[in-house]
Amino acid sequence: MPLARARRRERTVDYWPGFVDALSTLLLAIMFLLSVFVLAQYFLSQEITSRDEVLDRLNAQVNELTQLLALEQASSQDAEDELANLRASLEAAEAEQSRLQQLLASGAGTSEAANERIGQLTGELDQERQISQRALSQVELLNQQISALRQQIAALEDALEVSEQRDRESNTKIADLGRRLNVALAQRVQELNRYRSDFFGRLREILSDRQDIRIVGDRFVFQSEVLFPSGATEINPSGQDEMRKLAGAILELQREIPPEINWVLRVDGHTDNIPLSGAGRFRDNWELSTARAVAVVKFLIEQGVPANRLVAAGFGEFQPLDPAETPEARSRNRRIELKLTER
Repeated sequence: MPLARARRRERTVDYWPGFVDALSTLLLAIMFLLSVFVLAQYFLSQEITSRDEVLDRLNAQVNELTQLLALEQASSQDAEDELANLRASLEAAEAEQSRLQQLLASGAGTSEAANERIGQLTGELDQERQISQRALSQVELLNQQISALRQQIAALEDALEVSEQRDRESNTKIADLGRRLNVALAQRVQELNRYRSDFFGRLREILSDRQDIRIVGDRFVFQSEVLFPSGATEINPSGQDEMRKLAGAILELQREIPPEINWVLRVDGHTDNIPLSGAGRFRDNWELSTARAVAVVKFLIEQGVPANRLVAAGFGEFQPLDPAETPEARSRNRRIELKLTER
């Protein structure tokens, strides 16, 4: 009985690293979304900034034209006031001329002084008429200028309205793009998680009879001794049998995952923290862990797995599962991990 309980404890699944990997995958997905959104926001903000500059220039032109219109209206009012004064003077002069002519016609005041006064009034009347005519011309010109300014202001207001409408449409597009990116990314993550669960479910059925092949969260962990002799990178015959099973599961998975999901199987090599002597084939644990990961990838390619769906990575001794300084801990840390993820 104690031996059975000990074996059950050895088979206990350690979910913590898997939880950490799932969390890191989610964080990477969120970072990718934020990066895409920031880029879209940047380019759209550049376009909006240029439109804002155009709007500022248009507003400045509207203000300038409004000021000009106010000046022209004031000038027009002054001219109209002056014209009214001239008309009043003209009417007074015409009344005086009419009175004198009536006096002459009635025979009273036929002196030379009266004739001279009539002549002066006639000259003043002519002068007043000329001034009145020039004032009328100026008023007409000012009215034309005011009409032209009003047309320009109306055109600028229309342009401002169009620009503001485009800005509103751009803001709506930005918000819609963000929502679509969120939905698309969430769907991609959910799909990949579903296929990852299916894939590792099959591997559990295929490889569950091996005590030295463990399931850690969403990863399969092969102890290095399962695949490689000590210090070597050539997969042993027993390890090749396990890798053939793995290749078959990958090929089945490939037929089911839609082509738009850009998935890869990452093969991670890990070693213990005992330094290599440097006199052998490999100078350090970096080279050994990387070479073993590459060896697994190449074997899977030989079994028909597409090379573009495989990634090899070496971590040396720097990602241990067990930090203890014991032979058992070092054995746990010497491993090959398989992780299905998105490129």
